[in-house]
Amino acid sequence: MNDAHRVVIVGAGPAGIRAAETLVAAGVRPVVIDENARWGGQIYRQPPADAGFTRTKSALYGFEAKKAEAVHDAMARLLPKIDYRPDTLVWACEQNRLDTLHAGHEASVPFTRLIIASGATDRIVPLPGWTLAGVYTLGGAQVALKSQGCAIGSRVVLAGTGPLLYLVAYQYVKAGARVEAVLDTSPFSRQIAAALRMLNQPSTVAKGLYYVGWLQARGVRIERGVTLLSIDGDDAVRAMRWRTRAGATRTLDCDAVGMGFGLRPETQLADLAGCRFRFDALNRCWLPERDAAGRSSVRHVYLAGDGAGIAGADAAELAGRRAALALLEDIGVATQGDAQKLEHELGRIAAFRAGIEQAFAPPENAASTWPDDLTVCRCEEVSAGTLRACVGSGLATEVNRLKALTRIGMGRCQGRMCGESALALLSAETGKPLAELGRLRSQAPIKPIPITPMLYDDGVQVQPEEAHDE
Repeated sequence: MNDAHRVVIVGAGPAGIRAAETLVAAGVRPVVIDENARWGGQIYRQPPADAGFTRTKSALYGFEAKKAEAVHDAMARLLPKIDYRPDTLVWACEQNRLDTLHAGHEASVPFTRLIIASGATDRIVPLPGWTLAGVYTLGGAQVALKSQGCAIGSRVVLAGTGPLLYLVAYQYVKAGARVEAVLDTSPFSRQIAAALRMLNQPSTVAKGLYYVGWLQARGVRIERGVTLLSIDGDDAVRAMRWRTRAGATRTLDCDAVGMGFGLRPETQLADLAGCRFRFDALNRCWLPERDAAGRSSVRHVYLAGDGAGIAGADAAELAGRRAALALLEDIGVATQGDAQKLEHELGRIAAFRAGIEQAFAPPENAASTWPDDLTVCRCEEVSAGTLRACVGSGLATEVNRLKALTRIGMGRCQGRMCGESALALLSAETGKPLAELGRLRSQAPIKPIPITPMLYDDGVQVQPEEAHDE
């Protein structure tokens, strides 16, 4: 690839891999940057090469084992034809350049075309006790199982809502872990009402029903329409407390909780790249604008996969291909892909996802019930009471002003865990809809980096003054 078309892909999940595959087929050699040590993304995450345990793809990915294997094999075939950079964090984007960190060393990566396939993260709705040791996101619970070959506890409660809730429960029980209960905040009536919008993918619906039936057949307690009240314990998780749909309060002993309320896109990099955003009422969050082909509002920047809108692994593969075809078209390279067919299939999946979002919406108005001493931002230790006082003073009517006055969203997570919660509380206190309260603006570094770069000499960390000159 000559310097006239220096293409960089951020992310080596399903979207990034299929984008790279499409580019390579057209004679373009992209740079593929991945924060993980091995390709596959979160959904098809691989254990470390030196994991010390062996689990088959069937055990790791269940029904998706063949898809996972296909994605893994596709990337393995691409390695000689791409510039692959694993274990590399992209922490800034400015003026057609990415700033990256690998093994303690910083590097600037220029590009003329950029495909952002940054994936998604868990959506969190705080409740008392959510900062206790032993509380994980559902995605974190998956990482423990896939990468470390272990469960997050010996008596696990999984709580929240969304398809991932049941998938993680299935994966845990199948691996031999003890799941005490699955607590779904979405009522079953809502899930039934949304079913008609999901019938265009009957096999996916069937898999979900299978997970539920399989869990029930093995005695796993499943309750729907619950209200999560608290996670109890002193220094660590001791029990989960909730209110049933009928209004009764229940408490269940456990030593770990996996919690999540669906997924939200990782959009920080698109923000730093200058992409224009819009509020998406269905997903209850701000998404970067893109056309059907994946072109963003910024020339030469393309968006693919869950980082631009939650649609799942199948859609991510399609969107990665489509974004790559758009890129090739824009640089005048002939392509053989059927762009129209890809867009049609993506539209069909989008209709299904609308049903998913309707069936598994996060709890509404939860912020109005948070006690003042509830920690909303754990990085900066900002409480709901502090936020309410700031809003009540009239000093903050927009989320970035709230951020400036309280430091919410300024910590290590850069708003990933607390950003939506701050917006929800601001909405509850002002009575204004989420779309009118602004969007947390991203700033570099989008993830923590060392102030003093770590240097390595023959794989051993040394102090800067001890490092050999390069």
